[in-house]
Amino acid sequence: MKDLTPRKEDLEYIETASRDEIAAVQLERMKWSLRHAYDNVAFYKASFDAAGFHPDDLHSLDDLARVPFTTKQDLRDNYPFGLFAVPRAQVARIHASSGTTGQPTVVGYTKADLDMWATVVARSLRASGLRPGDVLHNAYGYGLFTGGLGIHGGAEKLGLTVVPVSGGMTQRQVRLIEDFGARGITVTPSYMLSILDEYAEQGLDPRQSPLAVGIFGAEPWTNAMRREIEEAFNMHAVDIYGLSEVVGPGVSMECVESKDGLHIWEDHFYPEVIDPETGRVLPDGELGELVFTSLTKEAFPIIRYRTRDLTRLLPGTARSMRRMEKVTGRTDDMIILRGVNVFPTQIEEQIMAVPELAPHFQIELIRPDRMDEMHIHVELAEGVEANPLHVSHTFKGLVKSNVGVSVKVHVAERGGVERSQGKAVRIVDKRPKG
Repeated sequence: MKDLTPRKEDLEYIETASRDEIAAVQLERMKWSLRHAYDNVAFYKASFDAAGFHPDDLHSLDDLARVPFTTKQDLRDNYPFGLFAVPRAQVARIHASSGTTGQPTVVGYTKADLDMWATVVARSLRASGLRPGDVLHNAYGYGLFTGGLGIHGGAEKLGLTVVPVSGGMTQRQVRLIEDFGARGITVTPSYMLSILDEYAEQGLDPRQSPLAVGIFGAEPWTNAMRREIEEAFNMHAVDIYGLSEVVGPGVSMECVESKDGLHIWEDHFYPEVIDPETGRVLPDGELGELVFTSLTKEAFPIIRYRTRDLTRLLPGTARSMRRMEKVTGRTDDMIILRGVNVFPTQIEEQIMAVPELAPHFQIELIRPDRMDEMHIHVELAEGVEANPLHVSHTFKGLVKSNVGVSVKVHVAERGGVERSQGKAVRIVDKRPKG
């Protein structure tokens, strides 16, 4: 793989500023953001008042712990525009969730917000090793989902040549990567595996592709998957993180030269990690739920938003800003199976330890009697001739030993597990409700 380390002279000053300088910027912007939310959003005024907190009470960043949290339910309760802090006519763009699990969550951006978003995405793409003039194959979905358009704006700001291919039509994805000479690709890691399968279908060697770096996000993925993708394509694989409630992709980014966690762009997004049960702020280095406060957003300020993502905060390395560990799971996709907490990423890690298995999988939860059962659907790797019963036995033993639960495994032939065209559907819960 090529050395894609950015030149220091290309970095913004804030990326290598001292911690004291970063904290000073954060405190000044935090005061503005809390005041902006309090003065212009009825929900935040009522929330702050009920907690006995006024924006003028913020004298240090530690005082933020006195401010109430914001949850996804608060966004749903204020649908569609109740949390906007500017008149609707000043909102230049609106994004929203699909609403498949309830009321959609709606977010808005002023022109200044869109410029800030493009700035942090450009910063992220530069950290991945991309340079002005490189071709970026953007396979994130466009539309109300923030991924496609969010990456697009930042890529143009950096000076990349953007191919706005979106998701689906995998045969065409491979052709365009090859024909247009894409140096970078932005895509979910699960769909990248589908693209890898398509390379095999077309008889092409992915290691000879023009891709030098893949920027993967929108779903948790493991370092084992990183190694598989890097080896298959002879390219770097780095993690990008974001969520629409905070801004979209570009909240934090893994630097290609270190690949040791995602540097949070702390001059725009203030992170905390809390105990998900008590809400207590945890010291850096401890695992907990990630919380964000926006520092510069105009249309949709977000204050102490509980992301439900589990991670820990770590000191900066390639940049001065703190890192977040790769997200290991979410407090709301955690499976509790007979008293054991299980995350899909744990299952993925065990799959990666079995050479006969491809990295595609789906977890099915059922309750045939009084007890929950976990069925894991997997498939044989390309070109493997193996006894499915033997592979199933090996995999079940790994899950039992390393995750601590007994599961039932269904081993299919190549292509037997449903492929993702975007975010992978890792869990199918067929247990009766109530």
